[in-house]
Amino acid sequence: MATLLKWYKPLLPRLSLFYRKTFTSKPLHSKTNLRVRSFSAINCGSKSPPCTTCSESNLSNSLAIDGDNFGNSSREMKKELWLYNTMSRQKELFKPKIEGRVGMYVCGVTAYDLSHIGHARVYVAFDVLYRYLKYLGYEVNYVRNFTDVDDKIIARANELGEDPINLSRRYCEEFHHDMTYLNCLPPSVEPRVSDHMPQIIDMIKQIIDNGCAYTINGDVYFSVDKFPGYGRLSGRKLEDNRAGERVAVDSRKKHPADFALWKSAKEGEPFWESPWGPGRPGWHIECSAMSAAYLGFSFDIHGGGMDLVFPHHENEIAQSCATCHESNVSYWVHNGFVTIDSEKMSKSLGNFFTIREVIVLYHPLALRLFLMGTHYRSPINYSELQLESASDRLFYIYQTLHDCVNTVTQYDEAGLKDSIPSGTATCINKFQDECLTSMLDDLHTPVVLAAMSEPLKTINDLLHTRKGKKQELRIESLAALGKTIRNILTILGLLPDSYSEALQQLKDYALKRAKLTEDQVMKKIEERNVARKNKEYEKSDAIRKNLAAVGIALMDSPEGTTWRPAIPLALQDPQFAAS
Repeated sequence: MATLLKWYKPLLPRLSLFYRKTFTSKPLHSKTNLRVRSFSAINCGSKSPPCTTCSESNLSNSLAIDGDNFGNSSREMKKELWLYNTMSRQKELFKPKIEGRVGMYVCGVTAYDLSHIGHARVYVAFDVLYRYLKYLGYEVNYVRNFTDVDDKIIARANELGEDPINLSRRYCEEFHHDMTYLNCLPPSVEPRVSDHMPQIIDMIKQIIDNGCAYTINGDVYFSVDKFPGYGRLSGRKLEDNRAGERVAVDSRKKHPADFALWKSAKEGEPFWESPWGPGRPGWHIECSAMSAAYLGFSFDIHGGGMDLVFPHHENEIAQSCATCHESNVSYWVHNGFVTIDSEKMSKSLGNFFTIREVIVLYHPLALRLFLMGTHYRSPINYSELQLESASDRLFYIYQTLHDCVNTVTQYDEAGLKDSIPSGTATCINKFQDECLTSMLDDLHTPVVLAAMSEPLKTINDLLHTRKGKKQELRIESLAALGKTIRNILTILGLLPDSYSEALQQLKDYALKRAKLTEDQVMKKIEERNVARKNKEYEKSDAIRKNLAAVGIALMDSPEGTTWRPAIPLALQDPQFAAS
């Protein structure tokens, strides 16, 4: 646990005098007060304080009003998490095997190339689950492996004339960079196949001793006929499992669906000594051995992409149960595919975009938001328009919170009251209830993101409308609303280190996509100003429209004209694109 807390140190809060004065438990004095339940930030373990990430947005963590019962939070509401279990094909109430502790294993990448956005979806989905379990107060042992010994790695290494282990090590580091870009928290442990050969060999020996595997000339195969429950996870019948469909063809096998536990060494391939001769493990045995090493044979959650249900996870179950009859995973959780034109994105099909290719043009948190905009079990169709929409939404969220912080910090915190109007309290309570209900219902992140619209609109009304600027306890309302949204963004992994930096980055990305520089945009704004002054409205409209076509929206105000990123008109309107 000490190691985990070390990772989280940057997120520990820096409590200011402002918080201490604001977070008081004395009775509220305004008659308009309603109780606001505090949706606290993620806890780093059961005893850690709430997380705050950035100094700039700390001030949005202001009011957490709860009337005469200050301190009651949504943590004290009934929090029953329901997860869809692939094994039972239904949502089930989550109950860990050990109260307060969760063991979770998620299958990691085969490290032979840069990861694509199909991988991004897997690890963003399970990062959300990891964060939410921690928010609920669980101590989570999150294990995510690296496959660094595999046929694909060997083939790629041979192409490049590189040592397979070194090649894999390099792409493991690239994967770490991708996860950092996407703001995915590091797992508790990241075991690699090459470091766990003794555990893998011991497991294979036990499977053979238990009569569920056989050897042929240095190869070891699992005998599916010896495991009556084979196919229970995927729903496939044994006779449906034909060799060649992700199962190696080998006429020596007793059954076409039998799969390799150990492969004898071939010339030019890495190998390890074993009781059956030099060789290396098959694909499936690694996860059985490493999950058992770090979580035991009985743990709570095993996850991965839907494509792993068969054969990988089906074979894992068979291996683990053949090793230990008490082997049991309570919840099998799988995310849906990323598709392009309704076809699964994958390296084998050649229809994939790497994470690096996407984040050259889009902010990594825009990619994260895009992936969370669809429920994790549903397929999500990748498109430029979807990414533009996510980027546009992210800019709106950060701009609203940035403006909120700037306004709140102009006021002396000592003069702020411990109260907010009933309308603000109702808005906050409704938002928090929707977030809590949706996340507890199998992590419905799209509902949470949609529910954010109302409090964001309320903030903008308070900031910019005549009526909002006159509202009683306006600053207190802004502080409370900003804190509430910020806490949800923390749980979703969408909170930036700095709103202003993130906004500038989003603008830089937009300029890159538009193939323009800031100076070129400012020159266009000046040309438009001159055209308007000369009453050349057709010309000024054309300038605005041409910029809008490439995703640059002009914003007129009494102070002058500025610009912000927007969804390109050319993507929104096919007729406009054609013209």
